[in-house]
Amino acid sequence: MVGTGAGPGPRNLITDVAGLRVGQAEDLAVRTGVTVILPDARAVCAADVRGGAPGTRETDALQPENLVDAVDAVVLSGGSVYGLAAADGVTTWLGARGRGFGLVEGIPKSPVVPAAILFDVANGGDKGWREAPPYRDLGRRAVESAGPAFALGTAGAGAGAMAGTLKGGIGSASAVTADGYTVGAIVAVNSWGSVIAPGGRTFWAAPFEVGMEFGGLGPGGLAGPPDAWGPAKRPSEQRNTTIACVAVDAALTPAQAKRLAVMAQDGLARAIRPVHAPFDGDVVFALSTAARPLAEPAPYTLARLGALAADVLARAVARGVFEATPWPDAYVSCWRDLPA
Repeated sequence: MVGTGAGPGPRNLITDVAGLRVGQAEDLAVRTGVTVILPDARAVCAADVRGGAPGTRETDALQPENLVDAVDAVVLSGGSVYGLAAADGVTTWLGARGRGFGLVEGIPKSPVVPAAILFDVANGGDKGWREAPPYRDLGRRAVESAGPAFALGTAGAGAGAMAGTLKGGIGSASAVTADGYTVGAIVAVNSWGSVIAPGGRTFWAAPFEVGMEFGGLGPGGLAGPPDAWGPAKRPSEQRNTTIACVAVDAALTPAQAKRLAVMAQDGLARAIRPVHAPFDGDVVFALSTAARPLAEPAPYTLARLGALAADVLARAVARGVFEATPWPDAYVSCWRDLPA
């Protein structure tokens, strides 16, 4: 069956994928935050790392040849290396509730919580935490709050993010295919590259927009001359990263989830210019909640879902920047400030 089109799910969020919830927590004085993607049951997961300066946890365990075949949560966090502690807060919360990987009865289970971090520690917030960074607590608060609805823009892991010279943020989107599969994406946009084309305010992701989800400007006049990116950061500001998770309700093996993550990375390339630079830490996780079997022929269905995941992720990037607002009592340029 040739792909026959898809529309957004009822929320236009990753939580349209059955079996997923999302929780977020922020510290706006620090200008940072954490986002947790929480499956109702352990879920197959893979990761694809394309940036040259990643900060991750547990991604090696997700390789298809290794023992771990499912995860208990995925964490996206601000805070650079300090932000990896957010996964500790999530892990202890899950472990206290008996969730995790276990081989032997009578010993605590080990929750599997892969994570990725972005660099937001140079944004002017209060980073004087010394030996008490806020991330473990933010992780616990985020997972406690997990539900079907969540804020976009200056929230969660996108609270302190910048997208080129514009305020970045958390974005999400979804799509439901004609034959009933749901694909979703969530992304913390903290890119060095630009999300809009030169000379205006049109998103690079404009050809993939559905309705008015990020302004409805359309792709008219969109052009990308060589070496012209739009408002990217200055060469001296080489500390960035866009981190994301895509999800499907199709039952995937770890190897198939890896291919989904690889294909979904193209969504970042469609929405950010340039991307995957030596000083970016771009990471995409892929989750399968296995609510529906993967229709035969499986390679073709997987290809359709991977292509759709890239489209949905591109839309999520634009939505995160479109919804972003300034920090309290601070000015930062936002997409909505640009002249029409």
